[in-house]
Amino acid sequence: MAVAGLDLTVRAGECFGLLGPNGAGKTTTIEILEGLTTPDSGEVEILGTPWREGAEGRALRERLGIQLQETQLADKLTVSETLDLFRSFYRQSHTVEEVLGLVELEEKRRARVVTLSGGQKQRLAVACALVSKPELLFLDEPTTGLDPHSRRQLWEIIRRFRSAGGTVLLTTHYMEEAERLCDRVAIMDHGKVIALGTPRELIATLGAEHVVEFAIIETLPDGLMDALRGLSGVTAARSGTGGLSLTVTELHRTLPALLSELQRRSLELSSLTTHHATLDDVFVALTGRQLRDT
Repeated sequence: MAVAGLDLTVRAGECFGLLGPNGAGKTTTIEILEGLTTPDSGEVEILGTPWREGAEGRALRERLGIQLQETQLADKLTVSETLDLFRSFYRQSHTVEEVLGLVELEEKRRARVVTLSGGQKQRLAVACALVSKPELLFLDEPTTGLDPHSRRQLWEIIRRFRSAGGTVLLTTHYMEEAERLCDRVAIMDHGKVIALGTPRELIATLGAEHVVEFAIIETLPDGLMDALRGLSGVTAARSGTGGLSLTVTELHRTLPALLSELQRRSLELSSLTTHHATLDDVFVALTGRQLRDT
């Protein structure tokens, strides 16, 4: 099953994130919520209304903005013509100029879609989702494949929509994106929610603020993992394909103790990095594998 018994409530006015690796069931979930895929069982209620065919379904779609994981727009149309086309699908909408301003594409109004950069095409896809003045905006991996600058431009568009009172449901496998944008997140794996809460709450479940990742040149010796778990400030120790990882409370105490233990065992480091704990570390703690490697 692509989705195996999700139970979710998204609050009005929040940015809610569905996080997880490729194949976790994020896109299937969001397509069910959008009314594009019919679930085998269960109940779906959007803006207080269940999905139904006919006039009720049409009226509900008027209140939604949808950006698909892959949006195929007509290459030969200009940006303005594309937005004018999407405006025609709704009873009420922004003007073309208004929505160009929302996504900062005013200078590209006469440019054909085929000439746009990847980031500009993504902003145009979001503009098509915003054109109907939606109450709820669905974004399915909106920044996948974008450079850092284009990604931050889209983040700002999402923030402005939120500040105007809109609700956002987005899927992503970028943990930094979720931490910056989302009020609450649900981490999915194999079609199920394995964690739910604010980014701060989920990171707090690790019981530590820092992560130390390192690799040694030699084969992992017997007894090393037990020794690492006993180091000052270590709350968890894991080994993976990329090396070893320690979740720690006091970095300034753990690092000297780690280096001393490796020296005592005559083990040589090939790499060592530290970082503040993230949602990616939460996923590793829950599943035992890296999010982006799955």
